[in-house]
Parts: sequence; C-alpha cells; structure tokens
Amino acid sequence: MTNATHLPAEGLFVGRARASDASHPLVVTVRDGTVFDITSNVAPTVRDVCELPDPAAHVRSANGRPIGPLDAIAANSFETARDPGKPYLLSPVDLQAIKASGVTFVVSLLERVIEEQARGSAEKADAIRADIAGLIGHDLSKLKPGSPEAMEIKAKLIARGAWSQYLEVGIGPDAEIFTKCQPMASVGFGADVGLHPVSTWNNPEPEIAMIAASSGRIVGATIGNDVNLRDVEGRSALLLGKAKDNNASAALGPFIRLFDETFSIGDVKQAIVRLKVEGEDGFSLEGASSMAEISRSPEELVAAAMGPHHQYPDGLALYLGTMFVPSKDRGETGKGFTHKVGDIVTISSEKFGALVNRVRLSPDCPHWTYGASHLMRDLARADLI
Repeated sequence: MTNATHLPAEGLFVGRARASDASHPLVVTVRDGTVFDITSNVAPTVRDVCELPDPAAHVRSANGRPIGPLDAIAANSFETARDPGKPYLLSPVDLQAIKASGVTFVVSLLERVIEEQARGSAEKADAIRADIAGLIGHDLSKLKPGSPEAMEIKAKLIARGAWSQYLEVGIGPDAEIFTKCQPMASVGFGADVGLHPVSTWNNPEPEIAMIAASSGRIVGATIGNDVNLRDVEGRSALLLGKAKDNNASAALGPFIRLFDETFSIGDVKQAIVRLKVEGEDGFSLEGASSMAEISRSPEELVAAAMGPHHQYPDGLALYLGTMFVPSKDRGETGKGFTHKVGDIVTISSEKFGALVNRVRLSPDCPHWTYGASHLMRDLARADLI
C-alpha cells in the first residue's frame, strides 16, 4: 500500500506525526512536498494552534525543521509496513473533543429509519426501503429541519404510524450530536480502522469534520471516516455508543486544512466527498456525495454542539454526517454491503486530499494507550509546556 495523501498544492495544512527522535507527537505542516516539524512553546499541540487568533498565519510563518518527504512519510504510515524508526502520520487532532452529527442528509435519514425498522437485519432492508419510499418518497429532500413545513409532514407521518426517532432529528428542530470517541483516541492516515467483532452489518461513513476553537470559531476542516455498525444501532438507538465508539473506529486526516485566503467555509459547503472500498476478495465499491445537499449547515451543527449551553475548553472536531450509505450487495442478494477484514477504504475530496485506512476488528488494531496525561508529561519533559 503506497497510496499518496493527494494533498493539493495550495493551502495551509496542519497535522501531527511521530518521529523516533521525539517522545511527544510533533505538530507538523507541509511545504513543497516536505513535512516540517513546527512544534513550539507557543503552540506545542494542534489544539494550541487552533486557539491562536490566526492559526493559518502561525503555520505559514512558523520556523520548522524538515523531517522527510510527505510521500515517504505517508507510505510509512500504513500499519502493515511501518518502520517505527521513521516518521509516520497521526490523526491531525489531539486534545479536541471528537463529536459527530447524525441524520444530516435525506439519504442517510431514510437509511437510519430502515435500520430501525429492520431491527439490525440486513436481509429485511430492501423490502423496508421500498415500503418507505412508497410512503414518503423524497418529499423530505427540500425541507428545512424545524420549519413549519417540516412540522406539518411530521404530523402526517405520525398519523400514518410512520414516525421514527431518526425522522425526529432529521427534520425536527434539534440536531443529533453524539460523542464519537475520546480526545487522543482518533487514528490518522494509514492506520487500521476497527469494527467491533459482534457486528455483521457495517460500513464506512465518509464525512467532512469541522475543527472549532474553544470559542466556537471554526478554523478549518478535515475529512474522516465515522465507522458505523448498522446492525448494532439498528437493534436500538440506545446502543449508539457501542455502534460508534470502539477502538480505532474514528479516522481523521490526512491533515487539517486551515481557513485562509484560499479556503473558506464556502468551500466546505460545496465539497464533493468520494469513497472507494477495495476488498481482498476483489470487491470494489465507489460513490460520491455533495455537501451542498446537507440539511443543516456546518455552522448550525457546530452551534448545536457547543456554545453557552456546552463549552469545550480544548475545542472540538465535529463530523458533519454522510449521505453515502452503501447498499450494493456483497455476497447474497438483498443483504447489501458490509465490510470484510482487509478492506482498504479511501475517502477523498479535492481540497483536502485522501484519507486511506485498512479495516480490521477493533481488538486486533493497535490498542489506544497514549492519552492526554502521557502527552502532557512528554511535552513537559521536552520543556514545551
């Protein structure tokens, strides 16, 4: 596996890497194809970069030392061929809370309702999908969540016995925001991503993740994989934690693209997010989704997650949700898509590059052992804090 990050030539990027000559993770940027360590007392973590008045200006002007070519470091980031003596990429966030939004696209909304109706059974999904399409069609696609029109449709669906908790957060006034994983627990480019062993119906969720400072100001964005266990969540929404938060189940990267004169929230809203799954069995799946079809804006979702009602002193990374729910059969007809161990998942977008990960079972992925306490001790030993 030598997939490149496909990082665009323009833009300001910040991320993290490991190098054998430092006990702590490095804050890094990319300049002309070379990765530079810009860790400093001013900003020893990516969280600290994001808290600065102008993160892009800091990254642009920061003194740094080259640690190697991006292509070589990316190639060394894959678990299967990693040389721990050479630099490799990590998730680009560190102390930030890692949250996620659900049911933010109509396609995703309908699939969540199908999961609920199927009670986690992939075999029933096709028949239920047809029933629901016949009942509500695509009447929801142009609805503004919480609007009078949305509430009118809600009343009609309740009367017809078709209401769902997923429709509540899809077209109702309140967004679904949940914890994807703990700070420091996400994985980056090249890492293995994990599936809980109990799951037999699951999929990747290609998404854009907003990066916000503690003030709520959005400073940049990255791409991510909000790995999902459809059968577990389908049995009960109260199992969302088990469906979403497992070892190595949250991937982000390859870097955060910071807002500057070349990149803004407008670019996020118009982004096309692409997904490719390649299996060891020869199976291949591709798809794309447009952020223009999201039902709640990135700003609305960040405001729903943080503000006067809920503070995050270290900021947050917020997955925005996906409209891509693969239903292509993999094996028996009508059972739809599910992962197999060894799948290579590539999530990409033109202004962000590509995030590539291999699928394994969560217990078989490297266990999460390096937390915030370890980071603070290592930064203190290096006289960075």
